[in-house]
Amino acid sequence: MYDTILVPTDGSDPANRAVEHALELADRYDADVHAMYCVETHRYGEPALSSAEIVLDTLEDRGAAMLEEIADRADNAGIDCSWNVCHGRPWEEVREKAAELDADLIVIGYQGQGHTRTDRIGSVAERIVRTADRPVLTA
Repeated sequence: MYDTILVPTDGSDPANRAVEHALELADRYDADVHAMYCVETHRYGEPALSSAEIVLDTLEDRGAAMLEEIADRADNAGIDCSWNVCHGRPWEEVREKAAELDADLIVIGYQGQGHTRTDRIGSVAERIVRTADRPVLTA
């Protein structure tokens, strides 16, 4: 049913639940997982030897550490997992990566770290659900 599952993460609790679902589905369907973390450069601008560069470097390092942990968990479960850190608007980057990978499924947390209301879907998840040209599972 699934050959390639894309799972974007920001480290939030819903994103961590999405990772769990993605790994469980990958194990069940013998699928590959691709994990991604997007640094929202539109919030900071692209760096040009400024304090924004320090912030972006920190965010990249944080994202890479999360993705390496996901890859290790996948490897321990016998699941092939690749990952990447990107820059841009997360919902656009997720859609582009899904198309590039020809992912069969996107598994995403229903909201990210920026949300304080637990009764609403987050803006990134909402845009992906609304505009994706493939199935999306929110966790």
